Amino acid sequence: MGIPTRIHSKLWLEHNGEMLLGVGRAELLRRIGELGSLKKAAESLGMSYRAAWGRIKRTEAAMGIPLVEDTGVRREGYRLTPEGRHIVDAFLRWQEDVRRYAATRATELPFLDIIDAESGLPGRTHEDRGQ
Repeated sequence: MGIPTRIHSKLWLEHNGEMLLGVGRAELLRRIGELGSLKKAAESLGMSYRAAWGRIKRTEAAMGIPLVEDTGVRREGYRLTPEGRHIVDAFLRWQEDVRRYAATRATELPFLDIIDAESGLPGRTHEDRGQ
């Protein structure tokens, strides 16, 4: 049996050519909020502290607002600002909405019948696509 067809997409937001937020940065920020540590968040994503800090600072500069704040615990203690939490939550909801929409609309693509037939998976009929 063949490999099932999968949908992939990459979403990010730019403003004046500057990266505002993408999946990677949103995940980094989400993990800072979850772990309470920039160092731990960066390590969990396989990135250096310096790279993570640079990405956050570039995003903050592009947005014009702070997204993380120091908790006062030496170099590790960071948390999302209220604005940072709101932005990350909104971006992740948007990303999930787009993913669901793309998955639903992909079932309407006519060439998937050919791919399904070649993979040995049951093909869709015109009725399945609402035709």
